[in-house]
This record gives sequence, structure tokens and C-alpha cells, in this order.
Amino acid sequence: MSINSLRAFIAVAQTGSFVKAAFVMDLPPSSVSRHIAALEKSLGQKLLYRHTRAVKLTEVGVNYFAEIREALLAIDLATEHAKGTATAPHGTLKINAPVSFGRKHLSSLINQFQQQYLQIDVELILTDSYIDPVQEGADIVIRIGDFADSSLNYRKISDEQFVACAAPSYIQKSPILKSPDDLLKHNCLVYKGNMGKRAWHFRQSAAQPFDAIEVAGNLCSNNADILVNAALLGQGIILFPKWLIAEHLASGELLPVLTPWQCAEKASQQTIYALYPANRLKSPKVSCFLDFMSEHFGSPQPYWSLD
Repeated sequence: MSINSLRAFIAVAQTGSFVKAAFVMDLPPSSVSRHIAALEKSLGQKLLYRHTRAVKLTEVGVNYFAEIREALLAIDLATEHAKGTATAPHGTLKINAPVSFGRKHLSSLINQFQQQYLQIDVELILTDSYIDPVQEGADIVIRIGDFADSSLNYRKISDEQFVACAAPSYIQKSPILKSPDDLLKHNCLVYKGNMGKRAWHFRQSAAQPFDAIEVAGNLCSNNADILVNAALLGQGIILFPKWLIAEHLASGELLPVLTPWQCAEKASQQTIYALYPANRLKSPKVSCFLDFMSEHFGSPQPYWSLD
């Protein structure tokens, strides 16, 4: 049994594919297959069910995966610590983040981070689907919403700040907005995700609960950039977090509406945070990135919230 066979097993378990595991490990698929066969032979147990379209763990494989994953992580951390006595933080840092947030705010951050930490490679995967960092082998997962998983550590980046806004050309030609109810007379460009169209929520102060307004318009999309671009062209009103539209608000391309009200996409406070398994914090590359990220974004007030 070799450590490379164990790493091949972890890669196949995480990707569900010999081909994808081979890509991750930079090996031919035939080599990955030989590693798995050798590992199963040495254990005398079948670890994987092989199907034409997918590879799944057997019951033994599920348990073995959980234990081996932690053991390999412990080995990697021990190696990092041993090398760290003589070298700067190094290795591959695996980050997962939402698509729009990653595109707008992580490119510059990672560029500056890698200029300072030359021996750290970054693997950045952007997806809006929630992933389990332990299952997927990610070091840091940036997510937006409610934090509920107590098995994971997290660092808060910022509370979400939402703005309802529109282009000056739309505001000039449309009925005056005095209260959220007036939105029912307007063309609202609404985000539509897996849970359907999102309601817009308003309140006059933090002491009050949010009230939902079922707005409507002639365009909805599961892509925020499409809706922002439509608003910039004067098509209607949007409601999005400030981190997504701060540059357009600063330039005057979009103007806030209903400013006496606080607005949000959900009735509860949403937070941007970085999730990480507790043992990842022992890794110098992870702790360095978390500290660098906090300083880069600004704490407690991130740069996109500054007026």
C-alpha cells in the first residue's frame, strides 16, 4: 500500500470519476485505476462500485474515505510544519466561491496574495452551489447566507448590504417612488434561482421586521450580471447586494431608490463568510490567506460598503 494509492482513492472518491481524478493528480487514468486496484487488493475489500457513468463508494469505501482523508491531511500538515521552519508558506490553496463574488472581488485579492506568498499556488473554483469543504477537499469556501454548520469554522467577511436602484434614464421617465408598495407600478428586474423568483424585502428601521413585496417585471434571470446590465440600460429597477453594484453606484450609472427604507432579498440577515474545517487553520497557507483576505477587504467595513 503506497501513499500515492491512498491519494488516488481520495481523488476518485471526491470527483466520482477515474478520468477527473487522473486530471487532478496529473496522471493517466490507467495509473489511477492501477493504484485503486492495488489498494483494494491489499485491503481485501472493494472500495468502489464502478458504473459506466459514475463511480460510487461502497459502504466500506465510505468509512475508509473518511478516515484516510483525515490521515492524509494530518500528513500534509505535518510536512508543511516541518518545512515551515525553514521556508515561507507554500503548497496549493484550494478555494471555492460564488461566481459573481469571485469574479468581482477575488481576482485582485489572489493576485496580491500570490505576489506576497510566491510559493503558494491557488486553485480557485467558482460555483453558486453549496459544497462541503471536507467532502470536496477545499481549504476555504466563501459563501453568502445564513451560517448553520457548527462542524465548520468560519470567518465573517461582511454583512450583506442591499440597494434598490435604477439608471437615471429609468427614474426620470417613471412614476415617483414614495414607498415599497409603489414598486408594484414599476418594471422590476428580478433574480430567479433554483427556489423561484426572489421577493424583495423592506423595513424602515432595524427594529422592525422585513415586509416582503412580490415585485414583477418583463425580465427575470438566474444571472445577476444580465439584470445589472439591463438596469444600466434603463430597463428597470434591481435589488442587489452592494458588493455587486458598488462601482455603478459610485459612478452614478445607477441611483438608489427608496433610500429611507432598508432592503434585502431575505427576511433574515445574510452574511458573507469564509468556511474552513477546523484542522485547516493549522496550515500556514490557510491562516495566511484568511488574514490577508480580512485586511484586503477591510474589517469591519469592507471597501465596497464605503461611500
